[in-house]
Amino acid sequence: MLAKAHRITQGADYKMVVRRGRRVVLPHTVTYVRQDASGSLVRFGFIVGKSVGNAVHRNRVRRRMKAVCFDLLPEIGPGTDIVVRALPASVDAGWTTLQEEISRAVTRGTSRS
Repeated sequence: MLAKAHRITQGADYKMVVRRGRRVVLPHTVTYVRQDASGSLVRFGFIVGKSVGNAVHRNRVRRRMKAVCFDLLPEIGPGTDIVVRALPASVDAGWTTLQEEISRAVTRGTSRS
C-alpha cells in the first residue's frame, strides 16, 4: 500500500503532471512522468475512468496499479511525479502484464531526462 506521502492528492498536481509530463502510451495504460527538482519524494496518481468498467472493475485495476507502483518505489529517483491512466483494456490485463507495462513506462519516462 502506498503511503499518503507517496500519493498525488491535489487536482492541480494531477493537471501539472498530465500537461507537462512525458507521456508514454502502452496498450493498457497511459503514463505521465514529470521530474520536479524541488520535490523530495516519489509521488503516484491514478486515473481509472468509467470507461474501464463498473466500480468493482475500476477498483480492482486501481489496487493492482497501486501494488505495482509500491514495488517500483525504490527504483525511482526522488522528485518524480507519475500519473498512470488505465485504459479500458486494463480490465482484462493480468498482474504480470500490468507490472511489466508500468515498469517499462516509468523507465522510459525517467530515462529521457
